[in-house]
Amino acid sequence: MNEDRSSNGSGPKPGDDSGKKSFWDKVTQAFNGHPRNRADLINQLQHAHQQGMVDADALAMAEGALAMGELQVRDVMIPRSQMVTLNKDCLVRDALPDIIESGHSRFPVVGEDKDEIVGVLLAKDLLRSFSADEADKTLADYVRPAGIIPESKRLNVLLRDFRVSRNHMAIVVDEYGGVSGLITIEDVLEEIVGEIDDETDSEEAVVDILKIGKDEYRVQALTAIEDFNEELGGRISDEEYDTIGGIVVAEFGRVPEQGESIELHGFEFAITKADQRRIHELVVQPDNNSDD
Repeated sequence: MNEDRSSNGSGPKPGDDSGKKSFWDKVTQAFNGHPRNRADLINQLQHAHQQGMVDADALAMAEGALAMGELQVRDVMIPRSQMVTLNKDCLVRDALPDIIESGHSRFPVVGEDKDEIVGVLLAKDLLRSFSADEADKTLADYVRPAGIIPESKRLNVLLRDFRVSRNHMAIVVDEYGGVSGLITIEDVLEEIVGEIDDETDSEEAVVDILKIGKDEYRVQALTAIEDFNEELGGRISDEEYDTIGGIVVAEFGRVPEQGESIELHGFEFAITKADQRRIHELVVQPDNNSDD
């Protein structure tokens, strides 16, 4: 009966190893054909990039999109200390200079302190205030409801919520209900596509080293160590690392989180902007207690 099946073509013929090939193909595919987890998928994308099938920008965006499932709002939010807020009782005419100087399009509106969120003000809503009969109105007359979200919210979920609600800003609160920061849709998208600059961004944003106070500087992480030394009188070696961000990450032994700081080579480096993959910006000041 076995010979009949072989002779009528329903099974493999003698000397025909097509059945074996099919079996080994399946085994190989099970182990190598499909990614078994996110790390496998990223490895395959990186391999595709090395083979010239995916360019660097596409790879970076794919990695950013995949990372969003693991990132939480607290990882990328603008901290409370850097929030530009407006008081609800402020007159429109008095608030306009601060609004114009900041260059932002949305502002949290607060009461007595930053924990009392009244709502969100859209700068475009103030256009009609230029008419004489509305010049003395307060900002409370223009406030829209604010979205309140926890620090633990996942970025991919937040992005979906932004799309559904059509809101572009949310206020972030901690486990006790206190305001810990804010986040915008731009902050979320930048985790995928990288930094987004528009016509309202000031030229200061691209300056590698900017003095912001007495002996205090805002430094971009990609600033060359040589330029840093020249500008701030440092003596940091650039034999192993080329950038300030590189040497700071090396000292931490990992990518530091926003808000962390470290004393290094006679300076204190405070991380003011970072994501899961790299740091973007630091505030640097001389470490007066250092002997270096």
